Amino acid sequence: MGFPRQVNVQAAPAVLGDFCDSNPRATVDAGAGAFVAGPNGVTVGLFAWVNPADGITVNNYGAGAPTGFVHREQQAIITQYLAEATNTVYAGAPVTLFNAGGFWVVNAGSSTSAIGQSAFANNSTGAVQFGSNFTGASVTGSIAANVVTGSIAGTTLTVTAVTTGVLTNGQTISGTNVVAGTQILSQLTGTAGGVGTYQVSVSQTVASTTITGSGGTMTATAVGSGTIGLGDALTGSGITAGTAVTQFLTGNGGTGTYAVNIGQTAASTTITVAAGTQTKWVAASIGAPGELVKMTTWLNG
Repeated sequence: MGFPRQVNVQAAPAVLGDFCDSNPRATVDAGAGAFVAGPNGVTVGLFAWVNPADGITVNNYGAGAPTGFVHREQQAIITQYLAEATNTVYAGAPVTLFNAGGFWVVNAGSSTSAIGQSAFANNSTGAVQFGSNFTGASVTGSIAANVVTGSIAGTTLTVTAVTTGVLTNGQTISGTNVVAGTQILSQLTGTAGGVGTYQVSVSQTVASTTITGSGGTMTATAVGSGTIGLGDALTGSGITAGTAVTQFLTGNGGTGTYAVNIGQTAASTTITVAAGTQTKWVAASIGAPGELVKMTTWLNG
């Protein structure tokens, strides 16, 4: 909450992330060692997504509908020197996600919520707005599969040529005689994402062959409007349904390259970037932009 510096005429009804009612609640089932906050931590009072690559780490960004909501339960810890307050659960700390119930959220939209309006989750931040989707972007770009020529000796992958796309940490690679499930852990030498050597997760011997990295690479050559964010869904001519941005490469919201979750080949076209996803949650109270709103899975009627 921070040190009090003002007196309000009317007290706030709650704190972001609090329960807003006593209706039944449900949490997302987790496996062994799950869930924990991702490398950037997880912010309380926002939607969050479980990383599909490991099924363990949780972030405030992701593709499609969120896995759940981060409830306020005093789990955020102040780690910054002299800081007075924080809503961030530090990286590696346990996280519980709720997929049903009622919670207080901040209306991150530009219009006042109405009871019954659908809640939309911002796929880049986990923020919530009601009644309409978050503003996305329109870009000109293409998508290519991640295909290289390389060999593996022990846990070292040596890439001698790149056909299309780039290699990044966390990709699963496949090819003739490559052990199923082999992942790229880090790049050791060479051009970023290209020719060079990489450490992989499984020791093996593979002669020079065509190797494909999971996912694909989008190259945005022009931005007509808006910005590209992590988790944003991509649609356009020739683009596979369900394609979404998973990592910034050379791009940072504008022109450049981005990792996507589905490997494919799509020629240069106009790509619509959806910044948010409609959820099963709805508004249960009225709140102006920036105000607290009750959000619930318990529908009226």
